[in-house]
Amino acid sequence: MAVQKSRVTPSRRGQRRSHSNVKKPTLSVDFETGETHIRHHVTANGYYRGKKVVDTSEDLTEE
Repeated sequence: MAVQKSRVTPSRRGQRRSHSNVKKPTLSVDFETGETHIRHHVTANGYYRGKKVVDTSEDLTEE
């Protein structure tokens, strides 16, 4: 029967196969502007689900 040489800590056990969980973020296209963004995040223009929710610096200069 095999016996380990030294104890493996829980943090070391949790590091196994950690590289297999790396995935690309899911992207979505805003139907109002057509801009690609990460799902459930505001676009760079300040739109979320087709509505303007954040005033960007571009909007403040136009006024």
